[in-house]
Amino acid sequence: MFKHTLTGFVRSVILLAALFVALPAAAADRTLLILGDSLSAGYGVPTETAWVQLLRQRLVDRGLEHWDVVNASISGETTDGGARRLPDLLEKHRPDIVMVELGGNDGLRGFPPDVIRANLTTMITESQKAGARVVLVGMQIPPNYGQRYTEAFAGLYPSLSDRYGTALVPFFLADIYNHDELMQNDGIHPTEAGQPRLLENVWPVLAPLLEASETARR
Repeated sequence: MFKHTLTGFVRSVILLAALFVALPAAAADRTLLILGDSLSAGYGVPTETAWVQLLRQRLVDRGLEHWDVVNASISGETTDGGARRLPDLLEKHRPDIVMVELGGNDGLRGFPPDVIRANLTTMITESQKAGARVVLVGMQIPPNYGQRYTEAFAGLYPSLSDRYGTALVPFFLADIYNHDELMQNDGIHPTEAGQPRLLENVWPVLAPLLEASETARR
């Protein structure tokens, strides 16, 4: 009799263990999709110190571990590449928020502003059609590209944000690009020390959207 009772107990323990394994460690029921280039892919810095990983840790620290941060950033990505990849990402992840951090590589390659605008518009509108809130991350390029081009490029982000009602990070590299100790030798990518500042440039814009999404889903 004792043997049968013990056998039943062991089976119950195994069943309970299987149920716990089947459940996720943290029920991530909201998704933030980051569609960016090398600045968000963590080029030249350890993965655990890149700004996106710092964001994940901040969410956990603030009791928002149910947010899944999907980093779909690729070094060298352009707005054209992002626009091509986005539909599959939207279908797969069904994000609540989409952060579009693209355009820097387009500007450095001298792509026409109208082409960049069209691609950014596509990403914004497709994300909104999928029910996601959009954060547009603004960029600027060096003045050696000429005043006319640099101003046209920088103006893309606020004008698109105004037109489509997105949240806007005015300049991703604000208070970073002008500090040599925070920039890698290429003058393009922030160092490990610059990663927390990237997060601080994003957080004041992102935090209200996280809060609004929390409220809407209650």
